[in-house]
Amino acid sequence: MRKRWAFTMIELIFVIVVMGIIGKFGAEFLAQAYRSFIFSSVNNSLLSKSASAVEFIGSRLQYRIKDSVIARAGKAGTATGIGSASGTGFTVLEWVSTDIDGYRSTTVPNWSGIADLDPGQALGVIESPATNTGAIDALISTLSYGDTGVNDAALYFIGSNSDITTGYGWNGALADQTGAMHPINTTGVATQFAPPTAGDFTGIDIYEYYKLAWTAYAIEHDANGDLILHYDYQPWNGDSIAAGDSKTAIIMEDVSTFQFMAIGSIIKIQVCTQSDIVDGDNDAGGYSLCKEKTIF
Repeated sequence: MRKRWAFTMIELIFVIVVMGIIGKFGAEFLAQAYRSFIFSSVNNSLLSKSASAVEFIGSRLQYRIKDSVIARAGKAGTATGIGSASGTGFTVLEWVSTDIDGYRSTTVPNWSGIADLDPGQALGVIESPATNTGAIDALISTLSYGDTGVNDAALYFIGSNSDITTGYGWNGALADQTGAMHPINTTGVATQFAPPTAGDFTGIDIYEYYKLAWTAYAIEHDANGDLILHYDYQPWNGDSIAAGDSKTAIIMEDVSTFQFMAIGSIIKIQVCTQSDIVDGDNDAGGYSLCKEKTIF
């Protein structure tokens, strides 16, 4: 008779036990590998978003007029100097920016930043050699989609004294050239700036070096968790973000924290973004990562 070989009962039990062990720990291993992949993917995404946000904000803050930076608790909050904005509750960072785009020309800057202090110069105008107000107007018009021009701009004289809450228009339009920002109009001569109304610059401290500004900027962390950029508005002319005078763009969504502080003229910002991660029956929502940047 021909013999037939088969598994014994012990061998079957052994195989079943081994397969059970493999099934149990193999499934857990695969599940852990999957969770690790998900967390790694989310981690990289959050880091990328946070890094992009702080770089975006930092690239604009570096051209701020350093004395102009304020914080607010909400869009309509009281303007508080950034150095005094300690504690929580401040959700808006706001500042006046130099027109850096006028310095990115392919040939020469649109404004020289130099005022002619010749004693014989008429007080009704400021002469700025090598400045082209026509080119300034065209560039500002392009950047603002035709809503703003050089006649909405203002000059800031380097070395002048200013009060942060009254010198930049944070509490309303500036009158009669009394603030740190001096609103200007063109005269038809490319190298000249004039006051926006009849009169002259008598009694105004005019320094040799100036910066030209045509917009303020604000970063708002709203109740929806969005980080919003406000731009193309002029506080020295009475514009404000609370009144809806600015253009807006969302920088990032799902922001859990937007914080900032100042040490002297140095500003440090922090952006934290979050994501809801579901791990089986356990909701691990609120997982967030932060990115910081220091702007000199």
